[in-house]
Amino acid sequence: MLTPEDHRRITAAVAAAEEGSSGDIFCVLAGEVSSYREIPLAWGAAAALVIPPIVLAVAFRPLLAAITASDWTAAQAGAAHSELAFALSAYAIVQICLFGLVALVTSLAPVRRLVTPRFLKRHRVKKAAYHHFVAHSHVRDSETGVLIFVALVERQVEVLADAAIHAKVGDAVWTSVASAVQAGMKEPDPTAGIETAIAICGEALKAHFPSTSIRVAHAPIDD
Repeated sequence: MLTPEDHRRITAAVAAAEEGSSGDIFCVLAGEVSSYREIPLAWGAAAALVIPPIVLAVAFRPLLAAITASDWTAAQAGAAHSELAFALSAYAIVQICLFGLVALVTSLAPVRRLVTPRFLKRHRVKKAAYHHFVAHSHVRDSETGVLIFVALVERQVEVLADAAIHAKVGDAVWTSVASAVQAGMKEPDPTAGIETAIAICGEALKAHFPSTSIRVAHAPIDD
């Protein structure tokens, strides 16, 4: 997570990037964008549905071989019926226990983050970034805003821009912005990557939407 000094550095970077431009740069620093409550349930259900049938098939293979290989008496058939009833009862109990155990283990934050599919993280980060972008669009006058949304726990970044600037800049600049943040996340000083990303946005805004008015920098927003 970032320190107060990191926030001051980001604020200064935004001020420098917006100077001489009519555009707005917003930087949102999110911890974890979702609780992913469905992940423990999904893994618990998968374990309960997949593991018991495999164990049951392996355990009953000798019994089925004995039935097909020799003639059985009524007493042996009755015993097999009892074993089958016991096995079915045990099957249900094992399913319940497996579901609870796996769901409990995967509900632990480090484990849950490890087993959460990347595509789901990406979807949640995109959704959170879009909500912030829409919220900011209602509180600013210009239509040349850029949002850099950094999900610190998911270690992902989304860059969203208004249509006016996107039409002139294109995707290449935003890809460079995202790459700069992601590269910074792999370094001891992740704030440097965010500063680089903000500077790239600033250069694009100054090139296409210059301004000589005095600007007030937007402080980074913790989510």
